[in-house]
Amino acid sequence: MPLAITRRRRIYHLLEVAHENDYASKFVDILLIILIVLNVIAVVIETLPSLQGRYEQTFLIFDYFSAIIFAIEYGFRVWVCVEDTSFRRGLTDKRARLKYILSPMAIIDLVAFLPSLLQIVVDADLRFLRILRLLRMFKLTRYSASMEMVLNVVRKEKNAFLAAFFVLMVLMVIAASGMYHVEHEVQPEAFASIPHAMWWAMVTLTTVGYGDVAPITAVGKIFGGFIIIGGVGLVALPAGIMASAFAEEMRIRRQSLNFNIDTALEDGIIDEDEMRELKVRAIELGVNEHEMDELIKLAVDARVKTSEQPKCPHCGEKLA
Repeated sequence: MPLAITRRRRIYHLLEVAHENDYASKFVDILLIILIVLNVIAVVIETLPSLQGRYEQTFLIFDYFSAIIFAIEYGFRVWVCVEDTSFRRGLTDKRARLKYILSPMAIIDLVAFLPSLLQIVVDADLRFLRILRLLRMFKLTRYSASMEMVLNVVRKEKNAFLAAFFVLMVLMVIAASGMYHVEHEVQPEAFASIPHAMWWAMVTLTTVGYGDVAPITAVGKIFGGFIIIGGVGLVALPAGIMASAFAEEMRIRRQSLNFNIDTALEDGIIDEDEMRELKVRAIELGVNEHEMDELIKLAVDARVKTSEQPKCPHCGEKLA
């Protein structure tokens, strides 16, 4: 195997989620996680008035240093992404890399460092782009199976979420329009226009209820009551979609792990190497070790019961 491909594969393994015995990969993961967390902390605490003047230059240097590290990481990820079969799949190296660059995680990686580096290259005031550094927090999804599962659920149920939010927007416009016509004359400042009334509609439909704006006429209160009742059921819809999608995602992941367990049990036992692979697979799927042990126990019990079934004395087939 050419030396360049060997190095590329090694770097790919270093940047991906660490396997049990790959301490170098674990070390790289831990360093990147620490750097991401420190960046989020820096974005938060640099807004403190007591620190803005004294340590502004320190925060800026740390930002540039982090951006350079993230840029190097991004370059390596683009180079080694062809080692990932999910991006390759018969494509050429150039097309596979283009597919990776357009993927959501690669876009997050790009936005994580690009605004900071633009401040070095472009002679313009781009401080407003620094808020985008908070997107570096989403890089942690690479190292958390739970966060990855959340993104998968949102991606799979995006049409259902869009439909629910569309209905919510329609109801918000109806509520704002109705309340504007009912309350405009008695509260010209609070309900000066339909866009002004949308604040009340949004707060009411989401059942937040700040109380800064409220109807005072009898008709407005009755109309607002109907909007509140409708909002309770409508706002719960995305939560129900999310809960159902989470349950389905966990079922699919356990089913996938069950398949790996059945494959490992084909010879009747699970040796140390197979158990190590199952643990790695469970981590990738977001299944904890206790659940994995339960699934293995159930698979073993099912195999034992199957082997204990009586056989037909004539054909040798197992009897039901």
